[in-house]
Amino acid sequence: MKSLTIHTLIIIIFFFTIPTSFASPPRLEDIFSQCTTDFKPSNPNFPIQNFTYTQQDPSFLTILNNYVRNLRYFNNTTLKPVAIIAAADVTHIQATITCAKRLSLQLRIRSGGHDYDGMSYLSTVEFVVLDMFNLRSIEFEPKLDTAWVQSGATLGEIYYGVANKSNDLRGFPAGICPGLGAGGHFSGGGYGNMMRKYGLSIDNIIDAKIVDAKGRVLDRSSMGEDLFWALRGGGAASFCVVLAWKIKLVPVPGNVTVFNVETVGNRGGVNTTELVVKWQEIADKTDNNLFIRLTLSTSNKTVKASFMGMFLGDSTKLLEIMNTDFPELGLNKTECIEMKWIESVLFWLSIPPGTAPTSVMLNRIPQKQIYLKRKSDYVQKPISRTGLDAIFKVLLENENVTMAWNPYGGRMTKIPSTETAFPHRAGNMFKIQYAANWFVPGEAVANECLSQTERVFEAMSPYVSNNPREAFLNYRDIDIGTSLNSTYEEGKVYGVKYFKNNFEKLVKVKSRVDPDNFFRYEQSIPVLSSH
Repeated sequence: MKSLTIHTLIIIIFFFTIPTSFASPPRLEDIFSQCTTDFKPSNPNFPIQNFTYTQQDPSFLTILNNYVRNLRYFNNTTLKPVAIIAAADVTHIQATITCAKRLSLQLRIRSGGHDYDGMSYLSTVEFVVLDMFNLRSIEFEPKLDTAWVQSGATLGEIYYGVANKSNDLRGFPAGICPGLGAGGHFSGGGYGNMMRKYGLSIDNIIDAKIVDAKGRVLDRSSMGEDLFWALRGGGAASFCVVLAWKIKLVPVPGNVTVFNVETVGNRGGVNTTELVVKWQEIADKTDNNLFIRLTLSTSNKTVKASFMGMFLGDSTKLLEIMNTDFPELGLNKTECIEMKWIESVLFWLSIPPGTAPTSVMLNRIPQKQIYLKRKSDYVQKPISRTGLDAIFKVLLENENVTMAWNPYGGRMTKIPSTETAFPHRAGNMFKIQYAANWFVPGEAVANECLSQTERVFEAMSPYVSNNPREAFLNYRDIDIGTSLNSTYEEGKVYGVKYFKNNFEKLVKVKSRVDPDNFFRYEQSIPVLSSH
């Protein structure tokens, strides 16, 4: 009995003394959360733990999915972040940067989630997502010439606020999708249907507040002009976290005029090829107040051309311009709709006039999510009739792909390519967006849509820019190159396509402000030390 007691005692001692060597190590997410909770300074009104979601949190997947705009990157195989910090205070940003650096975690910054290839919420290594959707304030200055907008504000919130504050006399030149977040959209060179009149979003930004890799809060004067230059078109996520932008509001008339003319085969005896030839001749040279986007798709084994336009003025003046510059389209008075600028935002979403209040642009979560692929190109010389017929043939063979041709010219030709980091200015007639959408999961459907997109893209190579074949940063496309090791050589492959000759200056700015390359992702600007 005594020996049994001793034996039992030995076992008890063993189990109480040994397990420490077998104890489960603390989880990375717990270490990170503890680090951010301990960070000082903090704001007692906004405890960071109330805005941190780890994989153990029942709300984690909902928060992650709320701002995923491409279902290709939301599945069981994609690596999920260690944590999502839905920052509600600048100290949350500082804590996230500090703790991610300390634990060698990569940082992904998401303002609206519209990165087409998911780089604002994806990584191949352990990472955290800094989600900006809570930082969405919009503060107007008394004269309504400028406003401070936080990165998490959507374009819909900005447009709605600007229109209501100014009694429909002000607007802002940025994208046509209300759900876009100001943080990423602006910094990539966001454009919209007022670009020919007022340029890009970045051409109307006059200040910014950022948090750098050292956790410092800086504005234009304290960050330096070279960094402020880089943030406008160079993609801020390579350099810092943008907290807010100071934007310059632009005047808009009491009414604008919109139209959408769709043609299949021909219109008024003029075939689609001739209409596209004429569009190429005038789209970048017509009145700066007029923007006409051409969309090419297929319908019943025929190419469909859609000419969707907005004119900053009334229909009488618009018809004068169209009858002079583009009579072949045969635009008539009944196809012209006059409305307030803020109402035109809904028209460009294909919402029929009068069927929904403008407040619908405040909706942040889309009614349905899709699988998608996007690519981009720039065209600098007119495409011949023979070339257009060849393109139409390829479209008919790849019916899942549409192309949107967006005209340049106007103000875009007046701004030097070195004025901001966005280089695609004079010399470009129009920019192309290639788009494929699909609605069901599965590799077979995805591969077919991706293959079709690639085939159309390759067929366009004789007609677009080359050496380099230019690309638009906001139409994120991992096909043009990625930098897994953050080397200069890897970065240059995609860097010169996105930024042309501005790439080298961006590398120098990056090397100065973030020499340790903390702000990096699959298509970030590399540092010189890797050269």
